[in-house]
Amino acid sequence: MSVVIIGGHDRMVCQYKKICRQFNCKAKVFTQMSANLGKQIGSPDLIVLFTNTVSHKMVRCAVEEAGRCSADVVRCHTSSKSALEEILGSVCA
Repeated sequence: MSVVIIGGHDRMVCQYKKICRQFNCKAKVFTQMSANLGKQIGSPDLIVLFTNTVSHKMVRCAVEEAGRCSADVVRCHTSSKSALEEILGSVCA
């Protein structure tokens, strides 16, 4: 399963990827808005939006890409390690 994480904290990127590996998921993490974010997202199975630490522009771009590739979108207000574990536990179970 491939997961794209939008938002979160810069220092947590390695932790996010490590958690995804524990659930046998390939992960891409975007904490900052890049010029071609829509093209970099690709076609994942799941998009996780950490809404507390992400701009509205990034959310719109991610939701548009999710609609294009029919990916599930999960919105979470907190960008903690336990929140990501809970999301992946419910989706990957």
